[in-house]
Amino acid sequence: MGTRASSSPMKREEDTTPLVLKNQADDDEDDHDRHSRDRDRPFCLGLQSLFPYFSDETRVSLQHSKISLAVLPLILIAGLISIPSIWNRLNAPYLCRKDGIVLHCPRVKEAPSLWENPYSATTSWKPCAERRDGGISDLPPENETTGYIFIHAEGGLNQQRIAICNAVAVAKIMNATLILPLLKQDQIWKDQTKFEDIFDVDHFIDYLKDDVRIVRDIPDWFPDKSELFTSIRRTVKNIPKYASAQFYIDNVLPRIKEKKIMALKPFVDRLGYDNVPPEINRLRCRVNYHALKFLPEIEQMADQLASRMRNRTGSSNPYMALHLRFEKGMVGLSFCDFVGTREEKARMAEYRKKEWPRRYKNGSHLWQLALQKRKEGRCPLEPGEVAVILRAMGYPKETQIYVASGQVYGGQNRMAPLRHMFPNLVRFHLPVEILSM
Repeated sequence: MGTRASSSPMKREEDTTPLVLKNQADDDEDDHDRHSRDRDRPFCLGLQSLFPYFSDETRVSLQHSKISLAVLPLILIAGLISIPSIWNRLNAPYLCRKDGIVLHCPRVKEAPSLWENPYSATTSWKPCAERRDGGISDLPPENETTGYIFIHAEGGLNQQRIAICNAVAVAKIMNATLILPLLKQDQIWKDQTKFEDIFDVDHFIDYLKDDVRIVRDIPDWFPDKSELFTSIRRTVKNIPKYASAQFYIDNVLPRIKEKKIMALKPFVDRLGYDNVPPEINRLRCRVNYHALKFLPEIEQMADQLASRMRNRTGSSNPYMALHLRFEKGMVGLSFCDFVGTREEKARMAEYRKKEWPRRYKNGSHLWQLALQKRKEGRCPLEPGEVAVILRAMGYPKETQIYVASGQVYGGQNRMAPLRHMFPNLVRFHLPVEILSM
């Protein structure tokens, strides 16, 4: 002890220097390894968090490794399953590139089921509303009729058909005689077409003879026929939309009994469906699908047109008949806002003010109303929007389309996007194009 205590500092330093240097070298090496591990630790920790079985640490239990090994195949399977879905989305027909007002859409293969009836069970349905031959008529004698009713069938041909069906049904409900409906001149088409110019009147009257009594014209004993069109005393107004059968019995029938002849107007959608007896709805079906028969020359023209459209396809696929509800009257009546110049919008505002003054008022409330209707999807679709929807449904660019509509509001500029995406368009009002098919 004394010897070690009496050792000089120099001696003690010499004796301890190799040990100190060795420890310092070890410490430097440890620091280098520790810094290296610190740099690699975030990457290692990331791998360990995703795949714990990659860790070399003995703390990871065997159970965790088994769970990770079981999860890995599930992840790989899910990835393989999602590949076709991702590929289809990247090649979907509605993923189009917009270049100005032109849309460039990828070419897609037409699905085999595109033209199939999605409700194939309906092909086995059988009609149940046709007239039964040899049936007993429940029509009362002519002198027991409650009176005569007369209606204006307004709107396009489809709306006119609905009005005619409803008129027959209302006459049946009230046991009244129906005067052949008058097709009201439409403000868009502005033609003078009459009922007998489109439908077979003799067939119409004969087919319904056991249901409703129908006469061609106003009775001769009525003093002034023009009064039926103009006189308020001869008009039943304020009939609510989709009125019930009981409403006609309680409110309309008494006036018909009193005046003998009455006009019902307006008559657009003035009879409901769920609030009338089932036999009345069956009568509507008989009128629409059996009694209303086009004249032979119209049926012949329609058959010829359909045949030519099928020949244009060059394949077994049918063509598409597209009814664009984008005429000036429909755009104006919708009170929706569409893209256009200031002059175009000003002209439309004047048109609406003239045709629908009560709804227009001063026009200050219409902008907000137009935006709201647009958001709710209650506005007519522009031709370009229809084209995008058709492509989204899977219809290819080569689809043959017969455009069945009036003069499209905005003309060729408005039709340009639809024609670009579907160049095989045929318009009914182009006789040269039709004849060249």
